[in-house]
Amino acid sequence: MNLFSGFVIAILLLQALAEASSINKAANALAPVEEGRNVVALDSKHHPTKINCGSACSRRCKKASRKKRCSRACKSCCMRCHCVPPGTYGHTNACPCYARLKTHGNKLKCP
Repeated sequence: MNLFSGFVIAILLLQALAEASSINKAANALAPVEEGRNVVALDSKHHPTKINCGSACSRRCKKASRKKRCSRACKSCCMRCHCVPPGTYGHTNACPCYARLKTHGNKLKCP
């Protein structure tokens, strides 16, 4: 009987060590992670970085035939998505939110 109780205690100790190890791994996963210049904690809500929509949209719309219209739509999209694709046309895979926005007529909203 003494051998059996020793065996049960050993199993309980192993189980406690395994649980402590998994808790330690979970605590390490919630530690801050370095992402370029910004430090982001995985358990906090992520806020996108602010960009200068005016200069980004003027660069995006510099070759547009209707610059005011392009700039107005671009700024609206930039304020929602916090990004503007590079170049003057296309490259929407760099900013998926920008590519998903549509008008009421189901046309692409963002230039």
